[in-house]
Amino acid sequence: MTEAQIDGRPASIDAAAERAAEILSRARLPVIAGLGTDIAGARVSIALAERLRGAYDHLQSDRIFADLDVLRQAGRFFTTPNEARLRADVLLFIGKDLTRIWPQLLERLAPAQVPEFDLAHAERKLVWIAPGRSAAQVDGLSVTTLDSTDLHVTLASLRARLADRPISSGKGAKRKLDEAAQILKAARFGVAVWGPELLDSLSIEMLYGLLADLNKTTRFSGLPLGADANAGGVLQTSGWMTGFPVRTSFGRAFPEHDTWRFDATRLVESGEADAALWISAYGRETPQWKRQVPLIALVPPQTRFEHEPQVRVEVGCPGVDHDGAEFAREVGAIVARQASLPSDAPSVASVIDRIAQHIGGEV
Repeated sequence: MTEAQIDGRPASIDAAAERAAEILSRARLPVIAGLGTDIAGARVSIALAERLRGAYDHLQSDRIFADLDVLRQAGRFFTTPNEARLRADVLLFIGKDLTRIWPQLLERLAPAQVPEFDLAHAERKLVWIAPGRSAAQVDGLSVTTLDSTDLHVTLASLRARLADRPISSGKGAKRKLDEAAQILKAARFGVAVWGPELLDSLSIEMLYGLLADLNKTTRFSGLPLGADANAGGVLQTSGWMTGFPVRTSFGRAFPEHDTWRFDATRLVESGEADAALWISAYGRETPQWKRQVPLIALVPPQTRFEHEPQVRVEVGCPGVDHDGAEFAREVGAIVARQASLPSDAPSVASVIDRIAQHIGGEV
């Protein structure tokens, strides 16, 4: 099995690291993109960006900032998965992608009975807003569904009915909205859960407004499931290392954050970035840039590129090929993962350390 390639030809990892270091150190503004890696990989990637005076971005940044931009502008109510499981008597699910993002969602958050906590005083209820949903049963719970072809309109209408304001809709739709509104208002401790695929920043802002309205008379909090590829872990690592989230640059020798200026795709397409290090250890995602730049790729085996990178190194998946620490949805925190199928595939952190040694020592 080929572990590394230079210009499409087999090479040793050491030779690939040396060539990668040469490409990155010659660049005026290299960008470290993808960043689908564990905490150790994120730490050394950000340190390498600082050494190179480059920028870094995550492949799920658009979804990261859909939530984060609203938080930074207006604040938010949020809780943990364990609190939602143990204390919520009403759950509000928003989106059709929730069980795909987190296959254990229903088992973890919406069991009919919770052995760890006595909910006998209140029957747990579930309201589910998503396009095309019909009446459903979840672990014996009756689900109130709202078919939302336009989520902005549905959330605005639901917020209006919570405040007993009139809306322009059919009798059937109004009846369903009123039913859902009454369930939410009667909650003793409610939790809204949503994923990144259906909700944009405007929807999330409307949702937080709805939660703020509910908190005037009861307790209601939020639980965003976040994006894949350890986006939550990389976001936290960036925060404690630089004080900023991703889309940060060291171009002026200190960290600067700007969601537009340091978008990896924009940097490459505009010609500002003249070399890139692409990292995707969790899956075979590749950059979809129209413009080609010298590219180093740390990716799983059998990853297909439209244009072969100048340097490719096959890396292992955190928690599968090697031990790692990453953000876990099930607890809402960073946890240690033991390798489930240990292999000799190198970690992202070890490969970047080798690259850094050819630039001026370990990061």
